[in-house]
Amino acid sequence: MRFNTLDSWLNWQQSLNPKAIELGLDRVRQVYQNLNLAKTANKVIIVAGTNGKGSTVAYYETWLKNSGYKVASYTSPHLIKYNERIKLNLQLVSDESLCQAFAAIDEARGETLLTYFEFATLAALYLISRYQPDVAILEVGLGGRLDAVNIIDADLAHITPIGLDHQDWLGDTVDAIAYEKAGILRQDSLAICNMSKLPSSLLEVVDKLHCKCSILARDYNFEMLDDGFINWSNNNHSVQLKPPLLGEHQMLNISGVLAGLSLLGFLDGRTRNEISTAFEGVSCAGRLQKIDSKLPINLWVDVGHNEDAAAALARAIDGLNVSGRVYVLLGMLSDKKSADFVNQLKSKVDKWWVLGLHCDRGLSAVELTERIEPIVPVSKTFESAEKCLQQAVSSLNNQDILLACGSFMTVAAILSEL
Repeated sequence: MRFNTLDSWLNWQQSLNPKAIELGLDRVRQVYQNLNLAKTANKVIIVAGTNGKGSTVAYYETWLKNSGYKVASYTSPHLIKYNERIKLNLQLVSDESLCQAFAAIDEARGETLLTYFEFATLAALYLISRYQPDVAILEVGLGGRLDAVNIIDADLAHITPIGLDHQDWLGDTVDAIAYEKAGILRQDSLAICNMSKLPSSLLEVVDKLHCKCSILARDYNFEMLDDGFINWSNNNHSVQLKPPLLGEHQMLNISGVLAGLSLLGFLDGRTRNEISTAFEGVSCAGRLQKIDSKLPINLWVDVGHNEDAAAALARAIDGLNVSGRVYVLLGMLSDKKSADFVNQLKSKVDKWWVLGLHCDRGLSAVELTERIEPIVPVSKTFESAEKCLQQAVSSLNNQDILLACGSFMTVAAILSEL
């Protein structure tokens, strides 16, 4: 084995390939074939899209485990621990298991220069195939067509709402991005398109491949009721429930998952109560999450980082019924449209704070401030999460909230400090 610790493996992986992102399937497919792994799972669900992927995976894996199935999942990126990326029956894989997977991949790759993300994907497939779950849920990292996850054929391809993000890699229009997401579809496969209006490029691929596709508002729907409940229905099932995760957008996310479970036949023979209660206990770190800490502040975090996510976050703030002021601590990466993000949120925010992100593609506090000050006034800037939290403790009262958002890295910085 090349290394004995997880940190050593991860540090080495980040320097192995000079390209942090190298889209394409040839290299990773060859290494996957060299590993000679067993079938990933009895059923594989692949989740692609712009927003809602992490929550969608969380809903699927929780429901399936609570319903008696052996389940595994792969998501990215992580917030605190790399191990968060791979779960077996909702339990994080161990450092030792990851090291064993990396050693096997290292041997199988020969001279092939894999990226950090490709190592992660192959490690997930290695560990999940050894676990042999009933169902594996795999989240696409970037796009779909050329993402390493797409070396696997999905029994169900689940596409969440599509918007503008990662334009440098996927294209400048929703149609171009949707075409990349549609790359996870297969001939005559099952698919969920969790949006009522499909981009034309996505619809063309669905039709060309003759996918059996369930589409929101055509094949299933949900109605918002009082107190956060929804009434969901399709031709075969109907159920009333309250999404465990916060925000109106979670009504959409859980509706897509119910449609997917129905299409795969998992809802058949179950009572309405069995269907609804199987979501109990679901969690998805960093998605409109209230953080309980020893600090005397009302702290929330959200990893959303594009315009559509900011719009959903703005609606969610209304649902929090804040009686004090809303402070936003914003930290973003350089390839994100920070002005568009801020523009969606500005009417809900009283004070804007900016956090510099000291990571690959991270914007310094000065750089981010320059980008957003034409739209909103920035009252304070910070280069560390520690200084921000100290300021929050001294200046916020118990009716105010501090919302840290704009990037996985922003949330990770806050959680790591806590």
